[in-house]
Amino acid sequence: MHPLVRIGAEWTWRLLVIFAGFITFCYVVARLDTVVIPLGLALLASAMLLPLVDWMQRRGVPRAAAVVIVIIASIGVVAGIMTFVVEQFIEGLPQLGDQFTTSINDVQRWLADGPFHISQDQISQASENLVKVIQDNQAAVTSGALTTATVIGEILTGAALTLFILIFFLYGGDQIWEFVTRLAPTGARRRIRLAGSQGFGSLVGYVRATVAVAAADAIGIGAGLAILGVPLALPLASLVFIGAFIPIVGAFVTGFVAVFIALVTKGWLTALITLGIVVAVMQLEGHVLQPLLLGRAVRLHPLAVVLAITVGILLAGIVGGLLAVPIVAVLNTAVRSLLADDPDEVYEELEEHDPGEPLFPAEADSPHPHNRELDPGSLSTPNLSKETGSERKPTDG
Repeated sequence: MHPLVRIGAEWTWRLLVIFAGFITFCYVVARLDTVVIPLGLALLASAMLLPLVDWMQRRGVPRAAAVVIVIIASIGVVAGIMTFVVEQFIEGLPQLGDQFTTSINDVQRWLADGPFHISQDQISQASENLVKVIQDNQAAVTSGALTTATVIGEILTGAALTLFILIFFLYGGDQIWEFVTRLAPTGARRRIRLAGSQGFGSLVGYVRATVAVAAADAIGIGAGLAILGVPLALPLASLVFIGAFIPIVGAFVTGFVAVFIALVTKGWLTALITLGIVVAVMQLEGHVLQPLLLGRAVRLHPLAVVLAITVGILLAGIVGGLLAVPIVAVLNTAVRSLLADDPDEVYEELEEHDPGEPLFPAEADSPHPHNRELDPGSLSTPNLSKETGSERKPTDG
């Protein structure tokens, strides 16, 4: 057999095994989405809240009390913001309805008097047909409402499970990770633990940077909408903030929702100005904020980001798109740490200053600083005799 044929066959069956394993993993994740999604959301929330819990503990607050205080404060802040946004939405809804009605009337007049010369009878007939279609599909609408009620129940159950997991992650996440790594061979445990710690440190840096970028997007677009007098400026800014947690895609889509509202309520000129504001904010995010805040710690190629978001949405919908990029960021750092000759060189690479890079890149800070104090030599070349309890006897000369 020709060597090229033999090598090609060997690589083919290896790739088939890897692909089959990946498909099996995706199938299991899709089947267990009720557990996997709350687990991922809890991990993401713990990356956001754990530094605050550690800070309170260093100030003398018992860890259990710190966890309770942080969670209650976070729930209070989120509930307060949501209440304020909903109130603004309810107050602005009548104005939006009036302006929407006015816009519809303008469109009807344009269809009748414009180049299409559509008669009023044809417009009325189209409206009646639309109402008839809705009435004919009333059963489907009712079924959709029941499905929505079921989805709301699943969301509440998932939220309770997420909160439950989050409490344990904040209180003893390092002990949980240490227990999980006991499944690995003894000689590789320390290396895996450090890789996981560095990966979680990248997740912490990613969450910090994403919150800052999302806030900048929401403030920029929200301020522009308020200046232009577009209704529901604050709810739309909140929508942009939430959408920005899905990189590249989220803020872009939610920004065009704002453009549509501006088009319906204020006309073409305001919509074009809103579109310019959205594009300017996206350019600021992509060329200034993300390189400055994310830096080298969690850098991912845009193609990897888009592919990760696509796979995440296919597997788990919007939540999958939200979790896809953080998972890839963690795996990126963890795998680099595992493959490095010296795991600490991952930190050294991140901390080296590159003149072509921003002056203040985000550092992937580990949530467990004592892991960085481990002896690099013991990590790169573990002492197996120490792990197994045996001593190497010197040979006689």
